Amino acid sequence: MRVNRHSRNQLRLQDTVFYLVFALLIGLLAYLSHRHTLEWDWTLSQRNTLSAASVNLLNSLDKPLSITVFASENESVRAPIIDLINRYQRAKDKIDVQWINPELEPALIRELGINEDGTVIIHYGERSEKLSQHNEQAYSNAIQRLARSEERWLVFLSGHGERNLLGQANHDLGEWGKRLKTKGFKLQPLNLAEQPAIPDNTAALIIASPQVDYLSGEVEIIRNFIKQGGNLLWLMEPGPLHGLQPLADLLQINFFPGTIVDASTQLVGIDDPRIALVSQYPKHPLTQNFEVLTLFPQARAIFVNDDGQADTDKDNGGWQKQPFLLTMARSWVETGELSGQIEFDKESDIKGPLVIGLTLSRSLAGNPQNHGANPSDPQSSDNAAPAKQQRVAIIGDGDFLSNTYVGNGGNMDLGLHIANWLSHDDQLINIPVKTSGDVQFQLSKSMQILIAFGFLLLIPLVLAGSGFGIWWQRRKR
Repeated sequence: MRVNRHSRNQLRLQDTVFYLVFALLIGLLAYLSHRHTLEWDWTLSQRNTLSAASVNLLNSLDKPLSITVFASENESVRAPIIDLINRYQRAKDKIDVQWINPELEPALIRELGINEDGTVIIHYGERSEKLSQHNEQAYSNAIQRLARSEERWLVFLSGHGERNLLGQANHDLGEWGKRLKTKGFKLQPLNLAEQPAIPDNTAALIIASPQVDYLSGEVEIIRNFIKQGGNLLWLMEPGPLHGLQPLADLLQINFFPGTIVDASTQLVGIDDPRIALVSQYPKHPLTQNFEVLTLFPQARAIFVNDDGQADTDKDNGGWQKQPFLLTMARSWVETGELSGQIEFDKESDIKGPLVIGLTLSRSLAGNPQNHGANPSDPQSSDNAAPAKQQRVAIIGDGDFLSNTYVGNGGNMDLGLHIANWLSHDDQLINIPVKTSGDVQFQLSKSMQILIAFGFLLLIPLVLAGSGFGIWWQRRKR
């Protein structure tokens, strides 16, 4: 090609156009990177992204969600908050975040009662909640509580030796009660002898292992509550029903006499055969994606038909009955004394698997009627939303939620699932705790020796050999 002034001008023009297009392309990519992001979380437990439970919760919100952060300019305070909030903003658009320096707004800080640097207030609709912990569990639990359309009152009966959801004794359910409060539930004890009416905004009535017989009038109040569409959790124990046989007749359920014994406990290092294990769960909304082992000390079995379905007849009041807790095949109902050598007697004992958890549900033809007064505010009953489906859960054991055993296996999680199902909060599930299993790099002994040999001996020898080879080649020239 012959170079002249015309060709040089063409080359300059081509170069100019190229650089202009290149700069335009870079600017366009910068603009797109600002508007759109691509991210990958390669951590073992996906700890830098929200869990599926939190994402589903955010997708279920139908009102604006905003966060106000009261944090100083200290980077160590702001950095973890920014990182966590960014995860929520990536999962859901239009989460407004406002940053306020407490040092510049002392009057507002006093008014809101902010006493810790890094406090956040999450706003949802007209409700808000203040937090000082910065992790996914705390944030998502707060959003769960704010997303509830109304207060959820769990009313538990007292005065007959029942387990107390606010109690600290080993047999009480205080630890479960504490977790329920963190999920936004309100707990209220009720002695029917003192207040002969069940509050009309009760999300679920809890009968937790009574030790003394109920009076006939009290039983009739409970029966009326069920007839009018109330939800119920009934925790049973081996032995008498303590006056609640009319309730069992209303629900058309029967129980086996005796206590469940499970030989499978020896396989997991449990010496007490009276503890029944549940490792697999029938398909049920209550136990969906629930795969954790649960333990039930001194449980009783609920009678079912040979086909595995709950015992019902044609006139069952519209109930749909479905087992959700089944013991293992090596379990049985022991009708004899639980002492000495315990062995299965095929003449008198009932072989497993056995149903120890049963749910009953039915559609309500009309709105449930009022049951009584609100535990805290008699006027708030007008705002109670009627349930579209009546739900009852019956479990042949109350020890599994007691302070002694609730921390074993998945007992606590199962208790939370039951409460959410009874109160029609099926979408509110427990936020899983993410562990950091890949923050440490551990090598085997042989790998350590191999790396040490490579870096301390092999690589130096290779470098020295290559240097000697180059020197030798040059020397020969």
